[in-house]
Amino acid sequence: MTNNKISLVELIQIFAQYRNNIIVNIKHLQEHYQRTGIKRVKGVRNENGELLQPWLRTENIDNAEYVGMGDFQFNRNTATINMLIKRKVKLAKFEDQTPAIEVAGLLVNDLNNFKNYTIVSDGKINVKSLQVKISSKKAFDLLKEKGVLDAEEFDFRAEYTIQLDNLPLVAANSRYSSIDGLFNELAGIKVLTSIISAHLRKESDVFVAGQLDEFKKHYLSKNVYINFPTTNEYTDIHEALINGTLDSKLSYKIDIGSQDILNLSKFPSANKFLNRMYRLYDKFTGEIFIKPSFEMALNENLAFRHRLLSSRTKITKVDELMKPIFDDFLGLEQNGIVGDILKKVGADSLAQLLQDKQAGKQIKKDEMVGALTTANNKLEQYVENIYQEKIYPLVFYIGCTGVLPEEMEAKPMTAEEAAAKYPNLQFSKDEQEGTFFAVGDSIISIYGKTEYFSKKVAILEPS
Repeated sequence: MTNNKISLVELIQIFAQYRNNIIVNIKHLQEHYQRTGIKRVKGVRNENGELLQPWLRTENIDNAEYVGMGDFQFNRNTATINMLIKRKVKLAKFEDQTPAIEVAGLLVNDLNNFKNYTIVSDGKINVKSLQVKISSKKAFDLLKEKGVLDAEEFDFRAEYTIQLDNLPLVAANSRYSSIDGLFNELAGIKVLTSIISAHLRKESDVFVAGQLDEFKKHYLSKNVYINFPTTNEYTDIHEALINGTLDSKLSYKIDIGSQDILNLSKFPSANKFLNRMYRLYDKFTGEIFIKPSFEMALNENLAFRHRLLSSRTKITKVDELMKPIFDDFLGLEQNGIVGDILKKVGADSLAQLLQDKQAGKQIKKDEMVGALTTANNKLEQYVENIYQEKIYPLVFYIGCTGVLPEEMEAKPMTAEEAAAKYPNLQFSKDEQEGTFFAVGDSIISIYGKTEYFSKKVAILEPS
């Protein structure tokens, strides 16, 4: 950190503000880009490890040198920033390049393809510079004022190089919000979002089941995003490490938890918890379904009850947090937790439908799917706002500097020390080697995890 005029985080905020006035030289970016993960290729492997290609492929509608400035996204538990680039593509048959024009009554000759470019990876600059053109004099003047452009006069025709590797990642005078109470709020929303997402796994508030089947055959999601199956480029990681096409690095994860639950990854999926704690049965015949799922819950004839647990079942703090939310959502106990969360994010329509359902009213499936979809979107946006305002800056600061901000005074603990002081905490193998800090009612954990990435290998031209 230095006292330069601008940090990389501040520069990215300017990019986001003027993203419609800045275009990026995509060819320059691709030529100088280093992957931060294992390269994935489209298709699936058969039992012999042979790659089976999808029957469709994508083709760029344009082969332009420039693309629009992407959306910048911070990783939730590493000091990583990605730039998501969107490009227009069309679908075509892999064998003869015949274009696919229409699928399930929808034109698919003008789709968006998305690709992430990692600007900062685990607190280190991964993209040294961007070559851009700027169409706004206001944007040019601001970037010049901040010292990232060395040009004298604005020229919308000119290409400018913006160096990223000479900037401090975070400002020296950065201040950070309190995180007290944040984990429990995020945990409650995560559990409810997991329940809603499980309901909607094969449902759409726009398309019918037959259309969704057609989309799946053409590698399209229910949101009409391209969704090809992918697999690792390397079938043998050990061999790839030996021949130098693959390398490894230690990625540091920064998580926020409570004194009872270390982080959000400790929560099982909604359907897994449902299987463990509840039974699904037919209200008319009494038939019990051995493997219940929330997809089945949209059937009006079905209902839930608590499962009889054996004396060997160990109830954890995760169970204690999840169960009241499940009970309330399923109508087994009216504690108001679900309604409070939904009203907080403005998802009143789902709150009302659940209340009506518990009162015995018949709810149409399409009405419930629409309300679930709306609520899911509002919950995700609410959570994203919390991360943007209070968690991303803190995670990025810790990941870049290796220390907590000055206003957070806490002594480091090993996993053994943390477990002795907070006996409900459960540690994964990687977390057992980590460092932990008690900050207010929260626990901040920092631990390393080995990750692999595909190296850029120079290809020598034949003499």
